[in-house]
Amino acid sequence: MCKMLRLPILRFLTSPTPLAPPSALSKTLAPPLLPLFASPKPPTTPIRSAMCTLSEAASSRLLFRQLFEKESSTFTYLLADVGHPDRPALLVDPVDKTVERDLSLIKDLGLKLTYALNTHVHADHVTGTGLIKGMMPDVISVISKASNAKADLHVEAGDKIVFGKLFLEAREGADQPHPRLAFTGDALLIRGCGRTDFQIFTLPKDTFVYPAHDYKGFTVSTVGEEMKFNPRLTKDEGTFQGIMENLNLSYPKMMDVAVPANLVCGLQDLVAKV
Repeated sequence: MCKMLRLPILRFLTSPTPLAPPSALSKTLAPPLLPLFASPKPPTTPIRSAMCTLSEAASSRLLFRQLFEKESSTFTYLLADVGHPDRPALLVDPVDKTVERDLSLIKDLGLKLTYALNTHVHADHVTGTGLIKGMMPDVISVISKASNAKADLHVEAGDKIVFGKLFLEAREGADQPHPRLAFTGDALLIRGCGRTDFQIFTLPKDTFVYPAHDYKGFTVSTVGEEMKFNPRLTKDEGTFQGIMENLNLSYPKMMDVAVPANLVCGLQDLVAKV
């Protein structure tokens, strides 16, 4: 059985003033947790999968695209600050088989890819981060320090990933600011869940939920919908534990390839040397 890989929650915030260059990593005194948030100003205050949220304050600057890889049913998300002269962008959960598509879209939109971020160590596909870095060496790969995977940048609570006048920040709780989007990795799925952290449900009920995977044709939900209709998460704790212990899921067909490769940033040729 695959070991649970812990990852803090990322919040996606806009800054009221120019921030450090994209390669800069700032620290705050906030404790850990990883969703993505946007806010008109930074707030003053490890789960198993990154959750990312966005508030209305950043929506006028943000370019957002949801992309899909059908074999592993994985969503990749493209985010960019189109209000910045350089139009810096990042990819969340790129897949090796769709790297060419993603980079072509980035070129078409006139964006500059700065970061490739993985919400967790995937077991069902190989991340595209290694291929991207092979073609674009200046792109910075990102994953949580707690994952024990290789990357250029390992994030912990309080760390900021800057792109234009927006940045991602690792935060402990889901309090302020009011988020609009949450990228929940494999923690909260639409009408399902994976490695769940119930702090997700402390987000406002109208927060849109964008998971890393979907197997039923859904693309988006809200926190309120999942609190009301999710067949696993509407149960009491004991019933929930029983459901999760008796899912009888088949062994992921890509696990023996994907996990070792993803622990080295998707560079499959390095697996034998690690």
